[in-house]
Parts: sequence; C-alpha cells; structure tokens
Amino acid sequence: MTRGIQTKRNNEPERKCIVLGSSHLKEELIRFVLCPAGVVTPDLSEKLPGRGIWVSASSDALFEAIKKNLFSRAAKKQATIPDNLFELVEHLLVKKVIETISLARRGGQVVSGFEVVKGALISGKAQLLIQASDGSERQLGKLRSPEGKNVYFNCLTQKELGLAFGRDYAIHAALTGGGLTKKVRYEATRLAGIRKLDKS
Repeated sequence: MTRGIQTKRNNEPERKCIVLGSSHLKEELIRFVLCPAGVVTPDLSEKLPGRGIWVSASSDALFEAIKKNLFSRAAKKQATIPDNLFELVEHLLVKKVIETISLARRGGQVVSGFEVVKGALISGKAQLLIQASDGSERQLGKLRSPEGKNVYFNCLTQKELGLAFGRDYAIHAALTGGGLTKKVRYEATRLAGIRKLDKS
C-alpha cells in the first residue's frame, strides 16, 4: 500500500549511489567504508574514518553492489566483501530502529496499542505511524497514517516492534513529536528499502 505524498525536501545533504550513479538524500543511502584490512564495513552512524562509499538503501542496489563488487571500483582499490554483508546490514538497521524507538518511548515521544495510536492519529498528535509487517491486513488497514513523506512504516515484525516497548510483541506505534521522530524516520526509511517493505 502507498500512503502520503512523496516530495523532496530542500537543503538536505545528498550523496551519490555507486550503483545507480545518481544523487539521493542521505536517509535513502547506506554508508560503507573499508577498514584498514580492506574489508567492506557498514557505517550506519556515518562516523567511521575513511572515504565513504554510498549505496542506495534498497535490496536490489545492495545485492548488485555485492555481486559486482562495486566497492572496489568506488574505493579505487581491492575491497573484500564479507559473505554475510547483506544480512549484517539488515541486522544493524533493525537494531538501530528498535533502539531509537525505545529511546523515544523512554522520552515519552511514542505511544503503542491500537486505541491509543488511533487517538493520537485522530487528534493530529501522531507524526509517524509504524505497524508490524506481519500484522493482519484487516487490522492494519483500520488506521490511516498522517499526511506527508515517510510517515508510515511497516518494516518491523511484531516481535521486533515489541522489543522497543519491552514486550513480547507490538503491532501499532506512533511517534508524537520530539527530537527522535526524525531519527526514527531516518533509520526506518533505510530498513524499509532493504526489506522491500512499505515506506510512505
């Protein structure tokens, strides 16, 4: 399903994807660097030293970069790709999204549960809607996300979303503002691309 209206935000940093050859917002890309041993290393926090190698946050782009070893061409030297690089990127992104939602929960910036989330959406307090990818279509379809770009995500499973709230599972969550809303959107946008799930 597609929700919201996609519009490009101005004055935000862009980087060039080594696969597509085009520039994109950083939130739509994943940064890699070569460690001193020449091994391709994901740098999701974008803080590791070395020349950044940027790949679009989509499964197709990452698979192509791995298959053709486009990292070597971008780095202008031989790059060693770990066998589990794709799985490692996905795992790190899941961890980042969960941790960021958990921080938002502790800061009172996120709510969960169908009725509470529904109330936040109706009142206009909800800025970002997150629903579990393995929730029932009937239940998920009862909530309408806010207007805008990247305001709806279903990139986490019930179990993964539950971890952010210290529960066995969770299906619905909404960010109600605060400094971490942008961070959750940033990380969830990238994870949704890697998992080929809805982001709108």
